[in-house]
Amino acid sequence: MRAAHITEFGGNEKVKVGDVPTPEPKVGEVLVRVKASALNHLDLWVRKGRLGLDLNKAHILGSDAAGIVEQLGAGVSGVALGDEVVINPGVSCMQCEFCRRGAHSECPSFRLLGFQLEGVHAQYIAVPACNLGQKPKHLSWEEAAAVPLSHLTAWHMLFDRARMQVGETVLIHGIGGGVALAALQLVVLQGGTAIVTSSSDEKLERARAQGATASVNYKTTPDVGAEVKRITQGCGVDLAFDTAGAATLAASFGALRRGGRVVTCGVTSGPKAEVNLQSLYWNHHSLIGSTLGSQEDFRMLLRAVTNARLKPVLDQVFPLDQVAAALARMEAGQQFGKIALQMP
Repeated sequence: MRAAHITEFGGNEKVKVGDVPTPEPKVGEVLVRVKASALNHLDLWVRKGRLGLDLNKAHILGSDAAGIVEQLGAGVSGVALGDEVVINPGVSCMQCEFCRRGAHSECPSFRLLGFQLEGVHAQYIAVPACNLGQKPKHLSWEEAAAVPLSHLTAWHMLFDRARMQVGETVLIHGIGGGVALAALQLVVLQGGTAIVTSSSDEKLERARAQGATASVNYKTTPDVGAEVKRITQGCGVDLAFDTAGAATLAASFGALRRGGRVVTCGVTSGPKAEVNLQSLYWNHHSLIGSTLGSQEDFRMLLRAVTNARLKPVLDQVFPLDQVAAALARMEAGQQFGKIALQMP
């Protein structure tokens, strides 16, 4: 089968598209013929080797995909050949204390497709049958592939970890990226008020068209937190949604109202930041870490996407052979929404 893979770490020149062995589904697994996949910043980090991945063979990139069930492994039930599915990229043991209580992303053996496991930028992928969800019928293959990682992460951050309530005001940093745009869609779906930031006026304008109430250009605004306080008439936001890390944490806390929360899932701008503990406790603020959601989150997310006929924002679609160009676009921060790949 054709797949986008690496055999050594480095730049986009290390990403090759070529033939690799087609996987065989093991007990409890299914083989999915991938129709489309979608990029994430995780692809860049894996390509660079920044996550400690050991390469002892060709490693296939990619975490997000949608496709058709092609083959069933032994012991699989509830899935039929020809089913159109979306793949949950988080794989857990389904047996430990965390999995038994539904906290699958807290499982000690939790792994991600495209990182610790072979990825989905390929014509076929073998995955546990429990990681499949029904493809929403109103979505194209590319749109369906764009849902899992970004929207499942945003869902878990907003509703499980930060306990967002209907009508709350949420600050979303770095609009244009997949998780940030997913958060914007979910905040609007929940009846919340979204304030977004970016260094691009064009992206801010497009975010307002997607439902953002207000926007801040952090490149031209010296104090983002103070500007958000001004926008909210001195109140501040209930929740700051942060995927960037060190560069935005101070602004997140600066924008909060008393009793507000910061929820974070990323460190693209660095993993270490200072926190004023006196301000934290005096203002009853909370700092919450989060990752991918659970199997139940995935089920509820797909139900919400279907019922609301929600469509993820697609930036651009590339054929698999042009994966290097797709990665370069994402690495340059040019995208607004998810970048997808079509399988040959």
